Amino acid sequence: MILEYNLSPYLVRAGTPLKEALQQLDREKLRMLLCADDDGRLVGALTPGDLNRWLISEGSDSLDVDVAYVVNPRPRVRRVDAGSAEIAAELERVNFLPLVDERHHLRAVALRRELRRGIRIGERLVDEGRSAFVIAEIGNNHNGSLEEALRLIDLAVEAGADCAKFQMRDMAALYGDVTSDDTAENLGSQYTLDLLRRFQLSDDDLFRAFDHCRATGLEPLCTPWDAVSVDTLERYGMAAYKVASADLTNHELLRVLARTGKPLICSTGMSAEAEIHQSVELLKRWGAQFILLHCNSTYPTPFKDVNLAYMDRLRETGDCLVGYSGHERDLFVAVAAVARGAVVVEKHFTRDRDQEGNDHKVSLLPDEFARMVEGIRQTEAALGQRASRAISQGEMMNRVTLAKSVFCVRPLEVGEIIQREHLEIRSPGHGLQPNRMEELVGVPAPRTVAAGDVFYPEDVDGTGEAPREFALRGRWGLPVRHHDYRGLARLTNPRILEFHLSYRDVELDHETFFPERVDADLVVHAPELFAGDHTLDLASPDAAYRERSIAEMRRVIETTRRLAPFFVNADGAIGIVTNVGGFSMDAPLSPHAVAERRTLLLESLGQLQDPAVEIWPQTMPPYPWHFGGQQFHNMFLDAEWIDVFCRETGMRICLDVSHSMLACTHGAKRLEDFLEWVLPHTAHLHLADAAGVDGEGLQIGEGEVDFSVLAGAMTRLAPKASWIPEIWQGHERDGAGFWRALSKLERHGF
Repeated sequence: MILEYNLSPYLVRAGTPLKEALQQLDREKLRMLLCADDDGRLVGALTPGDLNRWLISEGSDSLDVDVAYVVNPRPRVRRVDAGSAEIAAELERVNFLPLVDERHHLRAVALRRELRRGIRIGERLVDEGRSAFVIAEIGNNHNGSLEEALRLIDLAVEAGADCAKFQMRDMAALYGDVTSDDTAENLGSQYTLDLLRRFQLSDDDLFRAFDHCRATGLEPLCTPWDAVSVDTLERYGMAAYKVASADLTNHELLRVLARTGKPLICSTGMSAEAEIHQSVELLKRWGAQFILLHCNSTYPTPFKDVNLAYMDRLRETGDCLVGYSGHERDLFVAVAAVARGAVVVEKHFTRDRDQEGNDHKVSLLPDEFARMVEGIRQTEAALGQRASRAISQGEMMNRVTLAKSVFCVRPLEVGEIIQREHLEIRSPGHGLQPNRMEELVGVPAPRTVAAGDVFYPEDVDGTGEAPREFALRGRWGLPVRHHDYRGLARLTNPRILEFHLSYRDVELDHETFFPERVDADLVVHAPELFAGDHTLDLASPDAAYRERSIAEMRRVIETTRRLAPFFVNADGAIGIVTNVGGFSMDAPLSPHAVAERRTLLLESLGQLQDPAVEIWPQTMPPYPWHFGGQQFHNMFLDAEWIDVFCRETGMRICLDVSHSMLACTHGAKRLEDFLEWVLPHTAHLHLADAAGVDGEGLQIGEGEVDFSVLAGAMTRLAPKASWIPEIWQGHERDGAGFWRALSKLERHGF
C-alpha cells in the first residue's frame, strides 16, 4: 500500500463543477477523487463507477452540476491513526481508503501500490514516460559557506537541474560529544569527522539555501542523517527526502522518514541484495512512497563496477520506480542510465574539483553537468513512446522530394483496365508508393488519368470526398498557388483564397494568371525560404541576415500590392501570414535571448509598415520542420506571451491550430486555455490536426485537436476571423485532402 499525505492531486472542493473534477481526474491520471467541504471534512468519493451510477439514476448529462451531488457520500474510511495492518487489510476490499481524524477531516489517503506508481515531489510528478528528475548533489560542496551554496544553486539552475540537494547532520546525535578527542578513530573516520566539523552549514543557513532554490525554480531536497535532522526539516516543510546509501539498513531512521508521509529517494550503495529486500519490505509495510537509486558507493567508481544492468533487478525487487546515483568520472554513464529507465539521476556538483573533500573529486563542473542534462533530454526524446515504426513529419517531407511514385505512361479513360505497361516509377514521391504498384494492375481506372499523372492511394483504396459547395459558416477559403487557384475555386464556394507564395512567385507576371477579377477575398502567405537557402527571420541577431529578411519581406508586400486589384477586398488592407522568425538551430533560447529577439522583431516590423497590408505573425510549433529538418522555435508559442505581444503592439495574428496544439502538448498546457488567450487577437486561422510535439498538418480527426470545442470557441471569441484548412499535401489530386477536411469541419459545426 501507499499512504499519500499530499492530497492536492486527489482533492476537489464541494461546489466545484463536475466538468472541472473530471478534467482533474484526467490530468492527474487518477481513478478516484476525494471531495471535501471548505473546512476539510470529507464529503464523499468520486470514481468512474460513481459517475456512471449518477448519470443513470439522474438521467442528466450536465457537467455543470456541483461535484458534491455526484460523489458517493459513504465511502469506506479509516482513522488516520489506525495501524498499518488494519489499513492494509481494508485495502484488500477496496482500491483506495480515505483516512480521517476524529472530526472527519481528511488527512491522507491509502492506495494500493499498483494504482500510483508516479511520485510527486513538490510540483514535479516523477514517473516513467516523463523527463528524468535531475538532482545536482551539492551536499557539503559549499565547504561551509552560505554564499558558495547560493552560487552553486544558481549554477545548477543554469545547468538545467531540477533539484539541488544538501545534507543535514546533528553532530551530537550522530557522533556524541564532538568536542572530545577523536584520535582513537581510524584514519578515514577521523578525516570525515574533521571535514564535517568545518564544512557544516547551520540549520538557518540551510533554510536560506532551500528558500533560494524555490525562488529560482529548483526543488530543494535534503539528506537527513539522523532523526533530529528529520524533525528540523519537517519544521521547514521539506517536500521529500533523500536516504543516503549508508542509511538504507538503518531501519529506525527509515521508520522515522516513512512516518512523515513524504516521498523517499533511497540510494542502495553499500547494501547487499538481501539487505535491500529487507528495507523494501519495511518501507512497503509502512506505506512509504519510494524510488530506489542504483548506486556504487566508491569515490570514484570504476566503470567496470557500475553494473547498470542491476537497475532491472532493482525495479523487480522494489516493484517501484528506479533511478541512478553516480560517483564515477564523467557524465556518460548517467545518460546511459536514463536509457535503461532511470527516472531520477543524481550527480555531485561543484565549481572546483581541486577543493578539499572527497565529494569534489567525483563531482561534475557546471558545464559538464549542463552537457549531462542535454544528453539526458536528447536521450529521452530519442527513446520515444511508440512500439511501432511511424514516419515522422520530416521524413514525410523528404519522402515527397526524394522517394518515388507510380505515374501513368499514357492517357486512361474511366473504367479502362490498367496494365503494367501503363505504369512507371519515378520521382517525386508524393503519390502512390512503388511497393503498391501491383495493386493497380488489372483494375479499372477510377478516374480519367492523363499521361504523366501520378496515381494516389485513393485510386487503390477508393476513399476520398468529392468537391461540392459546403455549408460552412463565416469567411472560409482554400490555400492555393497561382497555377491551381482557378481549378480549386471552381469546384467549391470559398470566400477567401490564401496564396502560398514561393520566392519565385514573387517574380511572376501576375496579370497572366488573372484574366478576370476573382470573386473572393485575398490573403497572402509569405515564403519562408528565399534564394540561397535564406530562411526568413525578422528577429535574427545577425544584422546583415535580418536586413536581407526585411528586404525580402518588402518584396512580398509589393507582390501583395500587385495582387490586390484582382480580388474583391482590394480596397482594404490585405493580410499577410508570416513566420516572422526567432528560431534556433541547436537548442531553445533562454528567456533573456527571446526578449532580445522580440525587440529586434519589433524594429523589423516597424520598417515594414504599409497601409495596404496587415502582417499577421503565425503561431508556431516548438519544433518546426524547415524543409525536412527540425529546428527550435522560441516566439509565438506561449498563449500569455502572444496576448502581451498583441496588446502592446495592437497587432493581430494567424492562429495555426496544428502548430499551437503541438506547442500546448510540449508545454503541458490545454488548447482550450490557449484559445481563451489568443482567439481575441486572431484575424485568420489555419485548421489542421496535430499529434505529439511535431506531428503537424494532419487531416482533421487524425490527431488530438477537439474541433467541436474549437468551433464553439471561434464563434464566441473570434466570430469575424477567416480560416482555411491547411492539410499537408491537401492540394494533391485536385484538392482531395481539402474536400475531406471541409466535410469533417462541416460536421463539427464550422
